[in-house]
Amino acid sequence: MEASAAPDAHATGVIDGSKGAQLSPDHSITTLESGVRVVTERVPGVRSVALGFWIATGSAAELEGEAGISHLLEHMLFRGTERFGSEEIDQIFDAMGADINAGTDKEATSLYTRVLDGHLERAFDVMSDMIWNPRFGELEAEREVVLEEIAMYEDDPQDRVFDILGRAIFGTHPLGRPVIGSAAVVGATGREQLAAFHSERYTPQSIVIAAAGSLEHSELVQMAAERVPSGPPNPAAGVREDSAARAPDFIARTDFLEKDTEQYHVCVGGPGIAREDERRFALRVLEGVLGGTSSSRLFQEVRERRGLAYSVFSYSNLYAHTGDVGLYLGTRPENLQEAMQVVSDELVRCVQDPASEEELIRSRENLKGRVVLAMESTGARMSRLGASVMNDMPILSIGDVIARIDAVGIQDVRDLAQELFAAENLSVVGVGPDEDAFSAAVQPLRATQAAAL
Repeated sequence: MEASAAPDAHATGVIDGSKGAQLSPDHSITTLESGVRVVTERVPGVRSVALGFWIATGSAAELEGEAGISHLLEHMLFRGTERFGSEEIDQIFDAMGADINAGTDKEATSLYTRVLDGHLERAFDVMSDMIWNPRFGELEAEREVVLEEIAMYEDDPQDRVFDILGRAIFGTHPLGRPVIGSAAVVGATGREQLAAFHSERYTPQSIVIAAAGSLEHSELVQMAAERVPSGPPNPAAGVREDSAARAPDFIARTDFLEKDTEQYHVCVGGPGIAREDERRFALRVLEGVLGGTSSSRLFQEVRERRGLAYSVFSYSNLYAHTGDVGLYLGTRPENLQEAMQVVSDELVRCVQDPASEEELIRSRENLKGRVVLAMESTGARMSRLGASVMNDMPILSIGDVIARIDAVGIQDVRDLAQELFAAENLSVVGVGPDEDAFSAAVQPLRATQAAAL
């Protein structure tokens, strides 16, 4: 049960979907009369099934006064139904040798498990009841758990800095709010508000049931037909002003949280691209060159050659209408100035010379390897199915994905680098012991921005 704080580029921004693409013959999709979509992939040679329920609601679907309700509701799914008590749910999955977990991010909530194929129907029965019929019992106890989780995030400077960057990039847009929400909202949320939010957001047409492994599609469809609330989709259900669809107010901002820490935690980032943008393949390749691998420029220049940081990397998130790009650095006070000078130099270099032919080939091969290796996991296959179908992103075959990665050329990454990593578009934020030291250290980056403007 977790909220996404640090960036998770692949949670909803899958790279293996494309509008207009044909469904792979390895996958089957059925839409029930209620609107629930069931998608499966049979994986030969395994005895397990990864099963997930994907709900198209996350922190970006919340109004400002609801910040954190999606995450709190995800926790409450485990607090029992009319048929299964909270402890009983744990006992059932323990007896199957399985873990059950859930997650909330900006645009989705998911409930998932992996079980032996002989336990699929039992797991489906319990999970479907958790989704459709939570009783919202033991709210006071679970609210305290979530408040402790919020306090844990507040204490973790690495988590905090990503949330601060989100606010700097997206401003007042819902994408700029932390997934975990605020203690004030969570502390004041009652059962009636949770039940109303559940009724509005957990609608059949907003839910995808995904599974991969040792199963038959028709059998899972039958399970869903027997347990999903019946009746045609309600066009009024879940309708509210889509505040996440409005364009964010993208302005390069600087922000700092003064906190007694051993390191300065710094993030630099700006607007990115939407998940359906065909340039997402080029973006993943560019990330591999800039800071996404151990041979990347940032990793080599900051960590390996100079020893200025243990953790340094670049990342991106792809959402329905927009996205973001960024990089993270954690460094001791005595290394902050030099480390930020290197980051500034590498960002300038990224725009002017984003990749050599050797770097391009290495990054493409790395990306292809990670895509193929991930597909050896039934859990990863299930997640790909659920996220893609929920987001109306048809599923490409692995061969098609590899072909699109191979098609990325130097000009593609150059055009993206000039658009996304231009200094004038980047916000810079930090968490650490001294704001004046932070301000002095980011001057090279701000000087580059001033020159560009």
